[in-house]
Amino acid sequence: MSLLAHVSPNAGILPTRASFMLDAVFLAMFLVVPVMFWSIRLAKQGKFELHKKVQVVTALVLLVAVIAFEVDMRLNGWLDYTHGSKWTVPQIKTYLYIHLAFAIPTPLLWVVVIVRAFKKFPKPPAPGQHSKSHKRLGWLATLGMVLTSVTGWIFYYVAFVSSFI
Repeated sequence: MSLLAHVSPNAGILPTRASFMLDAVFLAMFLVVPVMFWSIRLAKQGKFELHKKVQVVTALVLLVAVIAFEVDMRLNGWLDYTHGSKWTVPQIKTYLYIHLAFAIPTPLLWVVVIVRAFKKFPKPPAPGQHSKSHKRLGWLATLGMVLTSVTGWIFYYVAFVSSFI
């Protein structure tokens, strides 16, 4: 018997089949991407200290969210929430694997960008020899976050929104 047999089709906060944590992460990504671009704009405007604070706070918030999400997935799973999807389980898993191809390396890259920035930029932060590398890696991490979000939203739709009706 499934662990989630008792779960209603709308166990989350959105009118879908997803759980609360799946809904929370889905919605959070609609905030993270604009915040990342705003933060980049702050750096372009020379507001390096604010850029640093926004990036660190965003990273910490995402870390807590991802940990809570992973704990929830390990305890409650997610596959039972897909019942009713017009997609087969193998198809749903394909979308998940595409999403994970971005969702796993992106935060690791983000950590590298932040750690290197802490080590190589002066305090308070200011442009220097590390700026070019930081900008390149930062844009790569931003692209990764955009692709993580887009593939996550597609996976969420396929698994928890789409239906035969």
